Amino acid sequence: MADSTPAQEALARRGLMFILSSPSGAGKTTISRMLLEADDEIKLSVSVTTRPPRPGEKDGVHYYFVDDAEFDRMVEEDDFYEWATVFGHRYGTPKGRIRAALKGGQDFLFDIDWQGTQQLYQKDQQDVVRVFILPPSIDELRRRLESRGQDEKAVIDARMERARAEISHWDAYDYVVINEDVNACFAKVREILDAERMKRQRQTGLIPFVRELMS
Repeated sequence: MADSTPAQEALARRGLMFILSSPSGAGKTTISRMLLEADDEIKLSVSVTTRPPRPGEKDGVHYYFVDDAEFDRMVEEDDFYEWATVFGHRYGTPKGRIRAALKGGQDFLFDIDWQGTQQLYQKDQQDVVRVFILPPSIDELRRRLESRGQDEKAVIDARMERARAEISHWDAYDYVVINEDVNACFAKVREILDAERMKRQRQTGLIPFVRELMS
Protein backbone atom coordinates (compact mmCIF):
# COMPACT_ATOMS: atom_id res chain seq x y z
CA MET A 1 0.00 0.00 0.00
CA ALA A 2 1.35 3.45 -0.95
CA ASP A 3 2.23 5.89 1.80
CA SER A 4 -0.03 8.90 2.39
CA THR A 5 1.06 12.04 0.59
CA PRO A 6 1.80 15.23 2.56
CA ALA A 7 -1.37 16.74 1.09
CA GLN A 8 -3.50 13.90 2.44
CA GLU A 9 -1.92 14.09 5.87
CA ALA A 10 -2.45 17.85 6.06
CA LEU A 11 -6.14 17.83 5.19
CA ALA A 12 -8.21 19.50 7.89
CA ARG A 13 -10.97 17.44 9.47
CA ARG A 14 -13.67 17.85 12.07
CA GLY A 15 -13.21 15.91 15.31
CA LEU A 16 -15.64 13.33 16.63
CA MET A 17 -17.11 12.15 19.92
CA PHE A 18 -16.18 8.49 20.26
CA ILE A 19 -18.38 6.65 22.75
CA LEU A 20 -17.46 3.31 24.30
CA SER A 21 -20.13 1.52 26.33
CA SER A 22 -20.35 -1.96 27.79
CA PRO A 23 -21.76 -3.81 30.77
CA SER A 24 -19.44 -3.92 33.78
CA GLY A 25 -16.70 -6.48 33.18
CA ALA A 26 -16.92 -6.50 29.39
CA GLY A 27 -13.77 -4.41 28.93
CA LYS A 28 -14.85 -0.82 28.26
CA THR A 29 -12.44 0.76 30.77
CA THR A 30 -9.48 -1.35 29.62
CA ILE A 31 -10.10 -0.57 25.94
CA SER A 32 -10.52 3.14 26.76
CA ARG A 33 -7.17 3.21 28.58
CA MET A 34 -5.43 1.40 25.72
CA LEU A 35 -6.90 3.83 23.20
CA LEU A 36 -5.79 6.91 25.12
CA GLU A 37 -2.27 5.51 25.49
CA ALA A 38 -1.97 4.53 21.81
CA ASP A 39 -3.58 7.51 20.06
CA ASP A 40 -2.42 11.10 20.58
CA GLU A 41 -5.33 12.53 18.56
CA ILE A 42 -8.03 11.54 21.05
CA LYS A 43 -8.46 12.61 24.65
CA LEU A 44 -10.89 11.82 27.43
CA SER A 45 -13.81 14.22 27.72
CA VAL A 46 -13.35 16.53 30.74
CA SER A 47 -16.49 17.27 32.75
CA VAL A 48 -17.51 20.47 34.53
CA THR A 49 -18.19 20.03 38.25
CA THR A 50 -19.20 22.03 41.29
CA ARG A 51 -17.16 19.66 43.47
CA PRO A 52 -14.03 21.25 44.97
CA PRO A 53 -10.75 19.90 43.60
CA ARG A 54 -9.04 17.10 45.48
CA PRO A 55 -5.30 17.14 46.18
CA GLY A 56 -3.38 16.78 42.90
CA GLU A 57 -6.35 17.54 40.65
CA LYS A 58 -5.83 20.27 38.05
CA ASP A 59 -8.46 22.51 36.52
CA GLY A 60 -8.97 21.66 32.84
CA VAL A 61 -7.16 18.33 33.19
CA HIS A 62 -9.23 16.25 35.59
CA TYR A 63 -12.31 18.52 35.66
CA TYR A 64 -13.34 22.07 34.98
CA PHE A 65 -14.05 23.31 38.50
CA VAL A 66 -16.81 25.95 38.75
CA ASP A 67 -19.05 27.39 41.46
CA ASP A 68 -22.82 26.91 41.61
CA ALA A 69 -23.53 30.27 39.97
CA GLU A 70 -21.38 29.40 36.93
CA PHE A 71 -22.94 25.96 36.67
CA ASP A 72 -26.42 27.52 36.84
CA ARG A 73 -25.44 29.93 34.05
CA MET A 74 -24.27 27.05 31.86
CA VAL A 75 -27.53 25.17 32.47
CA GLU A 76 -29.60 28.25 31.61
CA GLU A 77 -27.61 28.80 28.41
CA ASP A 78 -28.00 25.12 27.40
CA ASP A 79 -24.23 24.63 27.47
CA PHE A 80 -24.34 20.98 28.57
CA TYR A 81 -24.82 17.89 26.47
CA GLU A 82 -25.96 16.27 29.70
CA TRP A 83 -25.62 16.90 33.45
CA ALA A 84 -26.53 15.21 36.72
CA THR A 85 -26.22 15.56 40.50
CA VAL A 86 -24.02 12.97 42.19
CA PHE A 87 -23.47 12.92 45.95
CA GLY A 88 -24.50 16.55 46.33
CA HIS A 89 -22.33 17.93 43.52
CA ARG A 90 -23.22 18.55 39.89
CA TYR A 91 -21.34 17.20 36.88
CA GLY A 92 -21.88 18.05 33.22
CA THR A 93 -20.40 17.57 29.76
CA PRO A 94 -19.63 21.07 28.39
CA LYS A 95 -21.09 21.62 24.95
CA GLY A 96 -19.31 24.88 24.07
CA ARG A 97 -15.77 23.74 24.88
CA ILE A 98 -16.19 20.43 23.06
CA ARG A 99 -17.79 21.90 19.94
CA ALA A 100 -14.99 24.45 19.59
CA ALA A 101 -12.37 21.71 19.90
CA LEU A 102 -14.23 19.44 17.45
CA LYS A 103 -14.10 22.21 14.87
CA GLY A 104 -10.31 22.23 15.26
CA GLY A 105 -10.05 18.48 14.69
CA GLN A 106 -9.86 17.25 18.29
CA ASP A 107 -11.43 13.84 19.02
CA PHE A 108 -13.00 13.05 22.40
CA LEU A 109 -13.47 9.70 24.12
CA PHE A 110 -16.54 9.09 26.28
CA ASP A 111 -16.64 6.14 28.68
CA ILE A 112 -20.39 6.29 29.42
CA ASP A 113 -23.49 4.10 29.69
CA TRP A 114 -26.39 3.81 27.25
CA GLN A 115 -28.38 6.60 28.92
CA GLY A 116 -25.53 9.09 28.61
CA THR A 117 -24.99 7.91 25.04
CA GLN A 118 -28.63 8.57 24.21
CA GLN A 119 -28.49 12.11 25.66
CA LEU A 120 -25.29 12.90 23.79
CA TYR A 121 -26.62 11.55 20.49
CA GLN A 122 -29.85 13.54 20.79
CA LYS A 123 -27.85 16.76 21.16
CA ASP A 124 -25.24 16.22 18.45
CA GLN A 125 -25.84 13.29 16.09
CA GLN A 126 -23.39 14.31 13.38
CA ASP A 127 -20.31 14.14 15.63
CA VAL A 128 -21.14 11.04 17.68
CA VAL A 129 -19.80 7.53 17.00
CA ARG A 130 -21.33 4.86 19.26
CA VAL A 131 -19.49 1.59 19.99
CA PHE A 132 -20.88 -1.11 22.27
CA ILE A 133 -18.62 -3.83 23.65
CA LEU A 134 -20.16 -7.24 24.42
CA PRO A 135 -18.70 -10.13 26.41
CA PRO A 136 -18.35 -13.45 24.55
CA SER A 137 -20.92 -15.03 26.88
CA ILE A 138 -22.83 -14.36 30.10
CA ASP A 139 -20.84 -17.09 31.86
CA GLU A 140 -17.57 -15.40 30.85
CA LEU A 141 -18.85 -12.05 32.07
CA ARG A 142 -19.61 -13.53 35.49
CA ARG A 143 -16.20 -15.22 35.56
CA ARG A 144 -14.50 -11.88 34.88
CA LEU A 145 -16.46 -10.14 37.64
CA GLU A 146 -15.68 -12.94 40.10
CA SER A 147 -11.97 -12.96 39.17
CA ARG A 148 -11.63 -9.39 40.41
CA GLY A 149 -12.12 -10.66 43.95
CA GLN A 150 -13.65 -7.35 44.98
CA ASP A 151 -17.34 -8.10 45.42
CA GLU A 152 -19.60 -10.44 47.37
CA LYS A 153 -21.90 -12.84 45.51
CA ALA A 154 -24.93 -10.59 46.05
CA VAL A 155 -23.10 -7.64 44.49
CA ILE A 156 -22.01 -9.74 41.51
CA ASP A 157 -25.59 -11.00 41.07
CA ALA A 158 -26.79 -7.38 41.00
CA ARG A 159 -24.10 -6.46 38.46
CA MET A 160 -25.13 -9.39 36.28
CA GLU A 161 -28.76 -8.31 36.38
CA ARG A 162 -27.78 -4.78 35.41
CA ALA A 163 -25.52 -6.14 32.66
CA ARG A 164 -28.46 -7.96 31.06
CA ALA A 165 -30.45 -4.72 31.09
CA GLU A 166 -27.54 -2.80 29.51
CA ILE A 167 -26.99 -5.46 26.84
CA SER A 168 -30.62 -5.05 25.77
CA HIS A 169 -29.69 -1.60 24.37
CA TRP A 170 -27.02 -2.97 22.00
CA ASP A 171 -29.05 -2.05 18.91
CA ALA A 172 -28.89 1.67 19.74
CA TYR A 173 -25.19 1.72 18.77
CA ASP A 174 -23.45 2.17 15.43
CA TYR A 175 -20.95 -0.64 16.05
CA VAL A 176 -20.94 -3.71 18.26
CA VAL A 177 -17.68 -5.52 19.08
CA ILE A 178 -17.40 -8.82 20.98
CA ASN A 179 -14.51 -8.77 23.45
CA GLU A 180 -13.29 -12.36 23.48
CA ASP A 181 -9.64 -11.28 23.33
CA VAL A 182 -8.75 -7.80 24.55
CA ASN A 183 -6.04 -7.15 21.95
CA ALA A 184 -8.24 -8.27 19.05
CA CYS A 185 -11.10 -6.17 20.41
CA PHE A 186 -8.83 -3.14 20.73
CA ALA A 187 -7.66 -3.59 17.14
CA LYS A 188 -11.26 -3.55 15.92
CA VAL A 189 -12.07 -0.43 17.96
CA ARG A 190 -9.08 1.35 16.42
CA GLU A 191 -10.19 0.33 12.94
CA ILE A 192 -13.61 1.85 13.63
CA LEU A 193 -12.03 5.09 14.87
CA ASP A 194 -9.70 5.31 11.85
CA ALA A 195 -12.54 4.71 9.40
CA GLU A 196 -14.81 7.28 11.06
CA ARG A 197 -12.07 9.89 10.89
CA MET A 198 -11.89 9.36 7.13
CA LYS A 199 -15.60 9.89 6.45
CA ARG A 200 -16.11 12.46 3.74
CA GLN A 201 -18.29 14.75 5.85
CA ARG A 202 -15.56 15.00 8.48
CA GLN A 203 -12.80 15.78 5.95
CA THR A 204 -13.40 19.54 5.96
CA GLY A 205 -10.23 20.11 3.95
CA LEU A 206 -11.44 18.04 1.01
CA ILE A 207 -13.45 20.80 -0.66
CA PRO A 208 -10.55 23.25 -1.12
CA PHE A 209 -8.22 20.34 -1.92
CA VAL A 210 -10.49 19.04 -4.71
CA ARG A 211 -11.07 22.55 -6.04
CA GLU A 212 -7.32 22.95 -6.32
CA LEU A 213 -7.07 19.64 -8.19
CA MET A 214 -9.73 20.74 -10.64
CA SER A 215 -8.46 24.28 -11.20
